[in-house]
Amino acid sequence: MRLPFLPPLNRPIRDWSGQTIWIIGASSGIGAALAQALLQRNAKVILSARRVDRLNAIAGTNPNAHVLSFDATNQGEWNNASADLLARFQYIDLVIFCAAKYQPERSWDVDANDAATTIKINLESVYQGLQSVLPPMLRRGSGGIAILASVAGYVGLPNASVYGPSKAALINLSELLYSDLHKKNINVYLVNPGFVQTELTSKNDFDMPALQTPEQAAQAILEGIANGDFEIHFPKRFTLGLKLFQILPYRWRFALIRRFVLV
Repeated sequence: MRLPFLPPLNRPIRDWSGQTIWIIGASSGIGAALAQALLQRNAKVILSARRVDRLNAIAGTNPNAHVLSFDATNQGEWNNASADLLARFQYIDLVIFCAAKYQPERSWDVDANDAATTIKINLESVYQGLQSVLPPMLRRGSGGIAILASVAGYVGLPNASVYGPSKAALINLSELLYSDLHKKNINVYLVNPGFVQTELTSKNDFDMPALQTPEQAAQAILEGIANGDFEIHFPKRFTLGLKLFQILPYRWRFALIRRFVLV
């Protein structure tokens, strides 16, 4: 949220027509909703994920949709995909990292191998992508990076034993990327959604306050980019409460978790 008398942290994007956007994790959830919303706004959208059938279904017959299926946890495939797109489009205006894995689990239920897979998808794949997409943006002197983290990265809450720490790392990464890249004319967006109705959250067996649809999430993200925000968090009625919770002393925070969160 930006105070009205302060300048935006990023250059606002309000007209998507002709913009080339690459969405990683576009086969479902927020990534799929973003792809559809951007195609409706006449952007050229590259849809990437491993499930090519779903990507094709989302792209349909739209001439601005380009399907590029690959494994975002494989550096070689990242390099090949990036080279293919640069040859086809010359440059990418914005890369949106949406790929994620989530398994609700308490700390004593964590399997080390499964945790490594979650971290590889949620965190390592972003580093691998940055290695491929940042050099062309730096050479051109423009572009943008959007990283889908989560409010689960704000504080350590039960049931997010691996997912939460991986998203906390993405929050930290986004902050340092902004410090490094803003002066080089590259926008950086940190997206922290609350609960969104997706395949991931369908695994939860608890009430999810302020649950939103993927379409609502996509709209909030595009509004944040149009405002030039750095952090785009939503819905505010939920995320602002968590931000207040985040600054409480640990003694109070742990007491509230025991009282209202742990069951």
